[in-house]
Amino acid sequence: MDQRVTMDEIARYRTVVLEGGDGVGKSTLAGLLVTQHGFTAVHSPRTPDHQDLTHRYRDLLARPGQLVLDRSFVSELVYGPLYRDRSRLTWDQALDLADLVTARDGVFLHLTAPAAVVRSRLMARDGQAPELEEIAALGDAYERVFRILTGHVSAFMYAAEPESHRPTG
Repeated sequence: MDQRVTMDEIARYRTVVLEGGDGVGKSTLAGLLVTQHGFTAVHSPRTPDHQDLTHRYRDLLARPGQLVLDRSFVSELVYGPLYRDRSRLTWDQALDLADLVTARDGVFLHLTAPAAVVRSRLMARDGQAPELEEIAALGDAYERVFRILTGHVSAFMYAAEPESHRPTG
């Protein structure tokens, strides 16, 4: 998954799933796909416990047109074990959803940024941020999940650039 991808390459897909910890640039990249390439963006905050995750994402993936998911079911595989001691999705369920993304001409992007950059962005945006160790642990968890995921679907790494070097497409 060390392969890098450009904005123009990303825009060739019908479905783009953006994943990574808070502050890595998912919403910024989703915004660029909307304004420069006509995608419809769906931001996916944590789904409440009483809602069925697989049903929620099946419905999202049934929408017509170009779609960019600003976070998805993949986050449950990361945040669930780290913060709630378990994921509400099994790997079989997650891989079934990943297959739906692929069937919709989709790709997964693992966005990354150095922990210090992430912390700085979160402080500027929210006025608070986790410690560097927690941000690094989250990045490691995403790396583990993407190692498994890339054995089944197309996924690329997208390294966030400093604000002065945003991708221009």
